[in-house]
Amino acid sequence: MQKSLDQKLAAIHADPSGCREFILADAKDADMAFGIGAPGKSPERHDGELKFRTLSEYREQIRQIAQSELVDIMLMSASTNDLLTIQERLFDGSPVTPAARANDTTDVHILRGGRLHEPAARPFRSASLDHIQCGHLDCSPDERHLGSNLGLYSVTFNNDIDLDRPTLEQFKLFREEAERKGFRYFLEVFDPNVAGAVAPDKLGSFINDAIARALAGVATAGRPLFLKIVYHGPKAMEELVRYDPHLVVGILGGSAGTTRDAFQLLHDAKKYGGRVALFGRKINNAENQLAFVQFLRLIADGHLEPEEAVRAYHAVLQKLDIAPNRPLETDLAVTDGSMSYGGSSTTISVAAATPPLRKGGQGGSRTKETDSPASATPPSPPFLRGGEASPPNFAAMSPTERLAYHQARLNRQLGERGA
Repeated sequence: MQKSLDQKLAAIHADPSGCREFILADAKDADMAFGIGAPGKSPERHDGELKFRTLSEYREQIRQIAQSELVDIMLMSASTNDLLTIQERLFDGSPVTPAARANDTTDVHILRGGRLHEPAARPFRSASLDHIQCGHLDCSPDERHLGSNLGLYSVTFNNDIDLDRPTLEQFKLFREEAERKGFRYFLEVFDPNVAGAVAPDKLGSFINDAIARALAGVATAGRPLFLKIVYHGPKAMEELVRYDPHLVVGILGGSAGTTRDAFQLLHDAKKYGGRVALFGRKINNAENQLAFVQFLRLIADGHLEPEEAVRAYHAVLQKLDIAPNRPLETDLAVTDGSMSYGGSSTTISVAAATPPLRKGGQGGSRTKETDSPASATPPSPPFLRGGEASPPNFAAMSPTERLAYHQARLNRQLGERGA
């Protein structure tokens, strides 16, 4: 089966300015950053004591989301990739592309009581490409397809020659090894993790220039499939997309924040030229991950606006008898959130970009449509399965009708699934 990632990338490159395809990834590689806390808080009560989900529970969430086929990429640690991709064959016959974190710079080493993430980032790699591709060292050519053939490579530029030169040198060595082994990658570029490295008003420009400069000497065979960067607002996003339409730009999710934060961030990044969203903590901290990802998909494909999606998501939680982390009105707020693993002061404000809803609770509707022309019929959503002969005509529906439809469908699909 051809992967949806490859289909969407082909469509984007065929028509960079007109294509509306959007790639969604679940970043379940947090065990290469947070250790025991990576799976997130346990939803069960433990007499007031904080406990975390187990690694087995974390991996079960991966299975469920991958099997839903709502995401295009499932990003994992090399150890989880070994179990699920190579041993269990979870992604065989699936449109979802498995991927693994190929390096783990020191700024993603987040230990309880630790300080490793605080100094300027240094290059480091735990995983080997052979382990990711076949599960052991020195893969034979016919074994390299057994595992993942896609990885995330991360760099952090701190505007310091003694720091950034080794970062670029290690990136070069990785690219050369990846090309020799037929391994594809996408490039994550973090903001500086040292305070004062770049003036705040120049940060978006600095990152754009750093990306353009780092890739200028890289031929097509060695370039990343796409980028994963902090969303620095419309101007920075449009500048980077306009500079090279074939440099597919994706955004990272940062800290959990409110549900509106996640939905609005995806919506706005797409509006200004982004074509990929990779959310980790935003998904992992959701009350019900499968429902949360369903709504990310609906927003990515243009079927829902962020605010009405928040309201519909809360309606699903109510149906499933799951207590929300925040009251609805709080969850509708757009807040500042940390965009680094270590929770530094690097934040970004995402301005609300949709008209307000009329008063009237969860069934409220927007005062007017703003995105799609009334004549446009959206493509069939990828989550539709048996039981619906054809997708409804969303463009002919009012916002209230669309909201009611998605609430009812999600309730049917989710059934009694828990968080």
